[in-house]
Amino acid sequence: MCSSEERGALTPARVSFSRVKLEPYQPRRRANRGVNPFGKFLSAAEGVFQTFCARWGPVTARARDSLLKHAAEKQLTFLNAAPMRLASLSLSNEQAGEGKPESARPGRRKAPGLQLGQEGGQEEERVLISEILIQDKDGQELTDPELNSTAWEALKACKPNFALTTSEVQADVHRIIDTGFFASCMPSAEDTRDGVRLIFKVEPNQELKGLVCNGANVLPTRVVLNAFRDEFGKVVNIQRLNTVLDTLNGWYRDRGLFGQVTDVEILQDGVIKVQVAEAEVHNINIRFLDRKTGEPTVGKTRPETLLRQLTTKKGQVYSLQQGRRDVETVFTMGIMEDVNLVPQPAGDTGMVDLTMNVVERVTGGFSAGGGLSGNGISNGALSGLVGSFAYSHRNAFGRNQKLNVSLERGQVDSMFRINYTDPWIEGDDKRTSRAINIQNSRAPGTTVHGVRKDALSTGPLHGGVTIGRLMAGVDYSRPLRPKWSGTAGISFQRAGARDEHGSVKVVDMYGGPLTFSGRAFDDMLVTKLETVYTDSGDNGSSQLVLNTEQALPVAPDWLFFNRINVRARQGLRLGPVRCIASFSGGTVVGDLAPHEAFPIGGTNSVRGYDEGAVGSGRSCLVASGEISIPLAGPVEGAIFADYGSDLGSGSTVPGDPAGVRGKPGHGYGYGAGLRVDSPLGPLRLEYAFNDSKARRFHFGIGYRN
Repeated sequence: MCSSEERGALTPARVSFSRVKLEPYQPRRRANRGVNPFGKFLSAAEGVFQTFCARWGPVTARARDSLLKHAAEKQLTFLNAAPMRLASLSLSNEQAGEGKPESARPGRRKAPGLQLGQEGGQEEERVLISEILIQDKDGQELTDPELNSTAWEALKACKPNFALTTSEVQADVHRIIDTGFFASCMPSAEDTRDGVRLIFKVEPNQELKGLVCNGANVLPTRVVLNAFRDEFGKVVNIQRLNTVLDTLNGWYRDRGLFGQVTDVEILQDGVIKVQVAEAEVHNINIRFLDRKTGEPTVGKTRPETLLRQLTTKKGQVYSLQQGRRDVETVFTMGIMEDVNLVPQPAGDTGMVDLTMNVVERVTGGFSAGGGLSGNGISNGALSGLVGSFAYSHRNAFGRNQKLNVSLERGQVDSMFRINYTDPWIEGDDKRTSRAINIQNSRAPGTTVHGVRKDALSTGPLHGGVTIGRLMAGVDYSRPLRPKWSGTAGISFQRAGARDEHGSVKVVDMYGGPLTFSGRAFDDMLVTKLETVYTDSGDNGSSQLVLNTEQALPVAPDWLFFNRINVRARQGLRLGPVRCIASFSGGTVVGDLAPHEAFPIGGTNSVRGYDEGAVGSGRSCLVASGEISIPLAGPVEGAIFADYGSDLGSGSTVPGDPAGVRGKPGHGYGYGAGLRVDSPLGPLRLEYAFNDSKARRFHFGIGYRN
C-alpha cells in the first residue's frame, strides 16, 4: 500500500491501491509423472500461465480498446455528397441520423469510414480544398503547441489547394487518431467565398492528474509510480501508455509471477484507473503416489515435513520461479524418487491450488562395499584397501532424519561410526540442523611418526605407530545469510598411540613422545565454531571456511589449546578452461599432542611428496594453483603446482618428529593429471615432481580440500 505521505512526496497525482479477485482459469492437464520432476512442474505451471494470459490478454489490445471506447461511441461516417453547385464536400456525424445514405442505414451498415462517391466501385469524386483548419470541439484553435504541431504533422494527404477524395480525408483522420493524443477527430466541410474549407475538429485526451491501481498486492507502489512518473501533468498518449503497461507486465514476467494489467480506463477528471490481476495461492496439498502404479497412496513422510521446505505459502501470488525452487528443494532432500508441482484453479475464487505429487524412495537398508584409504595407500596398495558394511535409514520417523551405522576395516585402518542427523529441528524457524556423532577409529601414524626416508627398516612405513581416537559429539548448523552458514558444536575426544599389535605405546622408535600428557592417551573436551561461505556447488566456485576449536581444561590433565584453520578457494572459467587457486593454513596455541600436528605433503597437500613428508608443524601454510580443460566426455586434463610450509614451527612440536625424520619443513611440487567424473565423485590420477626431483603417482577420490 502507498501512504498519503509517500504519494505526496513522489507526485501530486492521486494514487490508491486496492485488492481484486480473479476469475478462475482452467489450466491444461498434464501427466503427473515423468522422468524429469522439474520439467513436469514447468509443464503444469506453463498450462496455468498460458490460460491466465489467454483470459486476461493480450494486455495491449485490451488496454487500447478500453482507452478508445469513448471515441468508438463517436465513430464518424463520411456521407456520400450529392453534386453541389459549389462542388463542396459534405461531412456530418453519423449519429445525427439525417441524410444517411442507404448504405449507412441499419441492416446495410458498413465499417465506419468514407463511402464511395459513385456506385459500382467507380473512382471517387475529388473536391478542391482551398483551406484547412484544425480546431478543438468548440471551434477554437488548439492552445497547446505540441498538440497543434502533432496534428498538423499527421496530415499527409490533406493540403490546401489540392483536390481530395473522402478516402484521403479518412486516412488523415486515422493518422491523427494514431498519434495517441486525441480521443476523437471529426472532419467537416464549409463553403466559403474562396472555396471549400476543410476543418478537423479534434478532442485531445485529458491531462494525467491522478492514478488509481486496483489489485496490486505484490506490485510495489514505487514501480507503478516510476512507470507513470514522466506522464503526470501531460496529455495522455495511448502509444506511450502502452509502453508503460508493458513495463508493469514485465515486472511480473521477470519474476515469474502470475499477474498482469488487465484493464485501463481514463476517468472524467484526468485519473487513469489501472486494473491488475494477481493469482494468489489458496491451498497447498501433498499427494503421495505409489512407485509402481502411480496411484495415490499413504506416505511414510509427514506432510508437514515437506510443507515447511516450501518457500511458497498460502496467500502469496504464485511464482513459477519460486515453485521451481521448491520442487528442487524437496527433490534434493534425498527421500523422494519423483517430485512435481501441479497448479490448478481454486474454484471460483480466482486463486490457485497447488498439489505436490511425490513418490517416496526406499527408506533404507544394508550395504557392503570396499574402497581405498588415503591414510594407508602410501604404505602400499594392499594396505590401502578397506572393506565396509553399513546400515542407513534416510527418513527416520517420517521427518527426513538420517541414521547411519557403518563399519570400515582394513589392514591398517578401522572405523566404527554412528551418525544421526536431523536436517531441520522441529519447531525451529531458523532451519537449524543437528548432528550427533559417535566414532571409534584407528589410523596409521605415517604422516607424523613414519620412519626416516634413509632408514634401512623392513618394518611398516608408519613406524609401528597407530593412532586410536574415540569421539562423541553434537553439532548444530544453520544458514546465517545467503551463501553463508554457521556451525557450533562440542565433542569429547580421547586419542592415544598403539603399536601394530594393539599394545599401548608412549614413545616412538626414535624416543619421541606420542602423547602430550605422557600417558597412554590424551583427553580433551573441544568446542567448535565454523563459518562457511560457498558461492555455489560447483568446484570452480568461490569458497571460504573459517574454523576455530577450543579445548577446555575440565580436568587438570586434559589438554588446553586453541586451533584455528582457514581454507579459501577461488575459481575462474575462461571458456572451457577452468582455473582454481586455493589456500589453507592453521595454527595451534597451547597444548599440542604430536599426533595433532599439521601434516604437510601428499595427495591433498603438496603433490610430489609422500603423505606428511614435507613437515609436521604447529602451524602450516599450503597454496595450490590448477588449470584444467575438458578432453573427452567426462575426462579432463589438468596441470598444477603446489607449495607448503610449516612456517618454521616443526621444532615446537613435542619431540620434534619432523626434524628427527629429516623433513625439510617446506617444499613444492608440480605435474599433470586426469580427472574423471564418476558416481563416487571425481577420480584423480596425477603424476607429480617435487623440488628434490623425486616423482610420484597420486590417486585421489573427490576434490582437494
